[in-house]
Amino acid sequence: KAEEMARSIGTTGRVALYGIFFDTDRADLKSESGPTLAEIAGLLKADPRLAVLIVGHTDNQGAFDHNLDLSRRRAEAVVKALAANYRIDPRRLRAAGVGMMAPAASNDADDGRARNRRVEVVKLN
Repeated sequence: KAEEMARSIGTTGRVALYGIFFDTDRADLKSESGPTLAEIAGLLKADPRLAVLIVGHTDNQGAFDHNLDLSRRRAEAVVKALAANYRIDPRRLRAAGVGMMAPAASNDADDGRARNRRVEVVKLN
């Protein structure tokens, strides 16, 4: 929810989201991502001065450079969707991908790898 996102960003400067979905090794947003995208848009509409970094993350499966590129393309897809579908000013959004460099959990098991495949919203200003 947008309120929970705002609380996390206010406390830690970021929020990890697990409701943004992509097919394996793809950067096209799945339709199931709609509710989370709407909540991000709600967060941004509630605070018109807020600018954010949309950061894509992957697990450690696959080559480093490939995952870095994939995570960036996924973050860019989120930025494009927010601008096109929710009329968020793209100047308030910046995309970045960090691949497998900032794991949220161990990559040794499926559940940890799933936690590492995420999008984070990070406060820029």
